[in-house]
Amino acid sequence: MTKFIVGGAVIACALAYMIYAGVTQSVVYFVTPGELRAAAVPGKAYRLGGMVVPGSLKWEPRTLDLSFALSDGTATVPVRHKGTPPDLFGESRGAVVEGSWVGDGYFRATLIMAKHSEEYKAPHDTSAAGYKELIKTLRGDGR
Repeated sequence: MTKFIVGGAVIACALAYMIYAGVTQSVVYFVTPGELRAAAVPGKAYRLGGMVVPGSLKWEPRTLDLSFALSDGTATVPVRHKGTPPDLFGESRGAVVEGSWVGDGYFRATLIMAKHSEEYKAPHDTSAAGYKELIKTLRGDGR
């Protein structure tokens, strides 16, 4: 009987550890521009999050040079990246970037993750002419 209790306890502990490890690895922590400005160490890797400042986004498609600024409302950090921005990336939208603080006063990003709203909005206008026909065919009314 004690073998079953000990075996069950070992399995329960292993399962609890796997759940804990999975949750802690999937959580994405980032510093804000204000926190980065206050305690940045040049060359250290950071994950920086904030809103893309309107008017700061500049992208050169030929050289793939991308520059923009992230803000948390109190501080702003200029960011530079080499590559194509994600589809959801844009001004006045949230973004999280991975990279390092450069001693020249900017953040060199190696990865950009665009944040998006959890609200779903249909990509079409419900007053469009084809909308009613599409709904009819999906319901099976338009045979």
